[in-house]
Amino acid sequence: MVPYAPYLYALYMASVDGFAMAMLKAKHLGFIKNMFIFPITMLIYSFQPLIFYKSLSSESMSIMNVLWDVMSDVIVALIGYFVFGEVFTIQQCIGIVFCVIGITLLGVK
Repeated sequence: MVPYAPYLYALYMASVDGFAMAMLKAKHLGFIKNMFIFPITMLIYSFQPLIFYKSLSSESMSIMNVLWDVMSDVIVALIGYFVFGEVFTIQQCIGIVFCVIGITLLGVK
């Protein structure tokens, strides 16, 4: 198995999270008027368990879940900042940096 496979699986799952959350935020802000965004995001999320199942061939359940969660947090924060103009405090920025450090440490064997 490729040593960076867990990162790729986690990145894929986190990207799905980021996309779906961005669509829901855009709907909430009125940028998207169509009500079909709800079933679309549910359909997108319905593939997550399949990808997570496949990811278990490359890493343990606990590590994969943490990688996915932390990458999702970072991606969603970046989308919030760059796309929706959300502002973070210094404390929140430090927390995001610690998340990135945590991802790196989890991948070291």
